Amino acid sequence: MKDISWLKAQPIAHRGFHDMNREVWENTLSAFSRAAEAGFAIECDLQYTADSVPVVFHDDNTERLCGIKGDVRARTAGELGLMAVGGTKDKVPTLSQMLRLVDGRVPLIIELKGRKDDDEGFAAAVLDTLEGYKGHVALMSFDHWLLKDLKALEAPYPLGLTAEGAEPERFFVHEEAMQLGLDFISYFYGHLPNSFISKERALGRTIITWTVRDRQAQDYSFAHADQMTFEGFDPRETMIS
Repeated sequence: MKDISWLKAQPIAHRGFHDMNREVWENTLSAFSRAAEAGFAIECDLQYTADSVPVVFHDDNTERLCGIKGDVRARTAGELGLMAVGGTKDKVPTLSQMLRLVDGRVPLIIELKGRKDDDEGFAAAVLDTLEGYKGHVALMSFDHWLLKDLKALEAPYPLGLTAEGAEPERFFVHEEAMQLGLDFISYFYGHLPNSFISKERALGRTIITWTVRDRQAQDYSFAHADQMTFEGFDPRETMIS
């Protein structure tokens, strides 16, 4: 396993250090700038555009975040780059734009949002964009086929499974993904503890959680994992030194 001690060194801001989409919206350059200035690692989501460019966006559809109905993958990066997020000055950023902004100041934990049988070239485009970036980066996904693609392309970054579930039948699926030789797991904190995660921790696997939204959840998360992905509060005010 790769040395990923940096992955658990600081709290991870979920979709950047936003304010629950009041003034600073999720997955925007403003949220990433705010996280970097605060010294938080950044979690973000990638979608794949019609012109094969990775953009930082969570949803498959632009309606919730941009007020315009439409499939993200039916638009080019240029078209998305003209769309205001939450009516703010922030537009949908490309991965390249985010990398230039963060510039290695804090770690990046990047989740690829896949679509079965429609992800040809996605993993390669992400790796091409990341090439030469100076800073800590980890890649993860719920989607096993994307993790397989990243492995096949010999991604030089730590790779992780994003997952949830408290039922044993879910664990079999997760264990299949771990056979790829993944480095870490990002798991829903409310489904901890469980036998799957306990086994992986015993093997030395780094476990981070999602998505922690208050002090009680923070304390619960740290009882069962190595680091948390948070939103809606400032961990600098709640962490015990």
